[in-house]
Amino acid sequence: MSPETTAETTEKDALCGAALIADHVTRLPAKPGVYRMYGAKADVLYVGKAKNLKSRVSSYAQGRGHSNRILRMISETRSMEFVVTGTETEALLLEANLIKQLKPRYNVILRDDKSFPFILVAEDHEAPQILKHRGAQKRPGTYYGPFASAGAVNRTLNTLQKAFLLRSCTDSVYDGRTRPCLLHQIKRCAAPCVGLVNAEEYKELVDEAKTFLSGESAQIQRTLSRQMEQASADLDFESAAKLRDRIRALSYIQGAQDINPGGVSEADVFAIHSEGGQSCVQVFFFRAGQNWGNHAYFPKHDKEDEPAAILDAFIAQFYDSREPPREIYVSVKPPQADLLAEALTIKAGRKVAIHEPQRGEKRDLVKAAQMNAREALSRRMAESASQQKSLRQLADILGLEAPPERIEVYDNSHIQGSNAVGAMIVAGPEGFVKNQYRKFNIKTDSLAPGDDFGMMREVITRRFARLMKDENAERPDLVIIDGGKGQLSVVLDALSEIGVDPEAEGVTIIGVAKGRRENDAGEKRIDRTMGATGEQVVTPGREPFTLPPRDPGLFVLQRLRDEAHRFAIGAHRAKRKKAIAANPLDGVSGIGAKRKRALLNHFGSAKEIARAKPADLAAVEGVSAALAQKIYDYFHSG
Repeated sequence: MSPETTAETTEKDALCGAALIADHVTRLPAKPGVYRMYGAKADVLYVGKAKNLKSRVSSYAQGRGHSNRILRMISETRSMEFVVTGTETEALLLEANLIKQLKPRYNVILRDDKSFPFILVAEDHEAPQILKHRGAQKRPGTYYGPFASAGAVNRTLNTLQKAFLLRSCTDSVYDGRTRPCLLHQIKRCAAPCVGLVNAEEYKELVDEAKTFLSGESAQIQRTLSRQMEQASADLDFESAAKLRDRIRALSYIQGAQDINPGGVSEADVFAIHSEGGQSCVQVFFFRAGQNWGNHAYFPKHDKEDEPAAILDAFIAQFYDSREPPREIYVSVKPPQADLLAEALTIKAGRKVAIHEPQRGEKRDLVKAAQMNAREALSRRMAESASQQKSLRQLADILGLEAPPERIEVYDNSHIQGSNAVGAMIVAGPEGFVKNQYRKFNIKTDSLAPGDDFGMMREVITRRFARLMKDENAERPDLVIIDGGKGQLSVVLDALSEIGVDPEAEGVTIIGVAKGRRENDAGEKRIDRTMGATGEQVVTPGREPFTLPPRDPGLFVLQRLRDEAHRFAIGAHRAKRKKAIAANPLDGVSGIGAKRKRALLNHFGSAKEIARAKPADLAAVEGVSAALAQKIYDYFHSG
C-alpha cells in the first residue's frame, strides 16, 4: 500500500466540535482515506475510514441522526488529521492498523492481542527440529498453525514426538551429545544426534510429520499399518511394536479433537454474543482438517454498538498482524463483509472468503462457537460482578471515595540477594490485567545482599519516574506494597525524591504485612499461615489496623498479594534458571558448541579453563594460538 498522505492538523481556540469539523470539510477531497479525531489533550478519540472523505466527515458536522456517544465524541473533538489512500480497501487496512496502535476511546478495540503459537519444523540444520514457535516467522522451516493456546501446542507436540520421534532439543545441545538423552529412552526421539538413525531415515520421519500436519493423517496411518503388518510377517516384533505405538499416538491426536468437520480444511470461525453492553467473540481455528482450539475475546466497545458492527471492526483488527485462512465463517455477516474479504485477499495474496453459513455442518460449527461465546460471556459477567463487589468492600475498608479502577501491587523476590527481581501486578474491575504486569531486574550494585528496602526503593523510583514522563499512561488509584511501616516509609521517601505527591496525583498507597498473634507462652510471633490470622494494613497518617480473619476485604488483599508473590517468584526463578544455564564461554566470540565441548572435556570445568595459560589452551584440538589468547584475555581482563 502506498497512500498519498496529507496531514491537516488545525487547533483553533475558537473552533471545536462540529464547527471545527465543518471547517475541515471545506478542504477535504472526495477521495478514499482515513480520518482521526483528537481531544483537548491531543488524545486520539476516534479513527475511521471513508470511501469519500468529504462526504463522510461532513455527516459529523451536520449534528443530526447521531447516537449520544457520537454526539459526545463530536463535542470533544479539538483537531483532526487525514490520510488520503488510493482505494477504500487500502483505507480499511490502514484504519485497522491505526486502531491497534492508537487504541482510540470511541472505537471497538481488540484488547487481548497476543500472538498465537505455531508448530515449527525447523529446517536450518541437518537434523530438523520440531518445536513451539511464537512471534515473527523468520527462522527457515515450515510453520503449522495457529493453535489457540500454548497448551494445545504442547499436547500436540508431545504426541507428535511419540508418533514421529523428531528431536526437540536445541542445536547446541544436539551438537554436544555423546550418548542418547532421556527422550530417546522413553521412545520420543530417534536420537539422530548419536547416529542411531541415519540421515535418510530421519528425513523420512520428518516428511511423515509434515504430511500429517498438512492434513494427510489417513495416508500416514495406512502407510504405518502396512509397515507394521510387514514387520510382523517378518517376525520383527520389536519394530512392529514401535510402529503400533506410533499409530496409537496418531489416533490420539485425531481422537482428542472436539470437533472434526469433514468438509472444513482451513478456516476460522467467528461467533459473537452480546448482553448487558458487553460482548464475547469466540474464535475457532481449523487447519489441515483438524480443530486446533478456540479462544474467547472480550472487545471494548460502546453499549450502543450492534453485534455485526463489532464483529466487522474485530475481524479487521484480528488479521492486521496475522495470516488469514482461505475461509472465514461468521455468526452474523459484517456490514462491510465484501470489502473486508477484498482487503484480506490483498493481504494474503490469495482468495479469502467470508460466509455466514445457513445450513449443514458449517452452520453447526458456527452454532457451537456461538454457544461457547454465550457461556464465556456469562462467566465473565459473573466474575466481573464479584470483582466489583470485592473492590467496593476494599474501598470501604480503606476509606476511599470510590472503588479503585487500577490497583498496582509490588513485591520483591531473591535468595540472599542473588538474582533479585522486583514485580508489579495490575488489577481492576475485571480482575487481573496480566498483559500489564512488569518485572524489574534490580540494577543498583551498592545494595547489600537481601536489602528489601533498597530493592523496593529502586522499583518504585523507576516505575513512577517513567510514569510521570508519559502523560497518557494510566495512573493507579491504589498502590499496595508487600510490607509494613518500614517498606511504606521507603516508598514514600522514594516518591518524594522524584517529586511525586501521591495525594496530588490521586494515588492511595498502603502496606500490607502479615498479622501477629500471641502463642501459648504469651509471646507475639508472625503467623505464616495465610488466613489463619488477620492482616496488618499500614496507611500514611493513620495507625496500623488489623483485618479480622473472616473480613471480606481480607480475602481481596490476600488474593492481590498472593498474585504479586507468585509473579515475583516466577520472575526470580526464570532469572536464576537462566543464570545457571549460562556458561562463561558463551561470552567469547569464536567459541561454538564443538570447541566448547572440546575445552570442557580437556579441562573438566569452566573454572579450570579460566585458570589456564594461553599455551595450555592452544593445546586443545581446534583452538588456535590467537583464539587461546582471546580466551585468556576474556577471563583476565579485570
